Amino acid sequence: MSQTSSSSTETAPSFGGAALAQYLSDLAAKIPAPGGGAVAALHAAQAAALVAMVARYTTRAKDAENRPVVDRIIEAADSARERALALADADAAAFTAVGAAYRLPKDTPEDLAARTAAINAALIEAARVPAAVVDEADEVLSLAAELFPIGNPNVVTDIGAAADACRAAATSSQLNIEINVASLPAAEGDRFAAVLVRIDELTARADALHADVVHAVRR
Repeated sequence: MSQTSSSSTETAPSFGGAALAQYLSDLAAKIPAPGGGAVAALHAAQAAALVAMVARYTTRAKDAENRPVVDRIIEAADSARERALALADADAAAFTAVGAAYRLPKDTPEDLAARTAAINAALIEAARVPAAVVDEADEVLSLAAELFPIGNPNVVTDIGAAADACRAAATSSQLNIEINVASLPAAEGDRFAAVLVRIDELTARADALHADVVHAVRR
């Protein structure tokens, strides 16, 4: 989510209920949201869905020994998918709040102080949402890595696809965190330093899992 546009739009329907074609049409339109923040959250949601799908294919009789782990992964991945969808909606709301804050009056010192406070609060929320997306991507990537050694080999490539989607969720979120933090006072922006560092570690883990899946396919 960036802060560059001050356009307004009608409240969008929840991403959880949007048809894919309509979502893509809205994404392509000249409207403030959805944008990159929603895309990042939906990457995380897709990653979670892929992990849950592979886990559900790992419920054969021969998988009985691993069934408790598989069932836990299914439950965790389904929950992560729902949280990621909610974050797509939260990103759109945060984008709208940033635009509204920048449009506040600044005619008097009191107006200016109130506007500055509102902008900072909106920017913090606009950075918090993609930081939460990183949290979801991190959890889903851990689930994918845990599932990889025991998952149904017939759908192992979907674990690699999930890793790639987690990576995309994290790096796309990084952009949205960075642009909002850049406009915050240093003391406020510093609270996001740890998540930005964690993104580098997450991408390395995602790349490693992708490579492990490629190796498994080529064996």
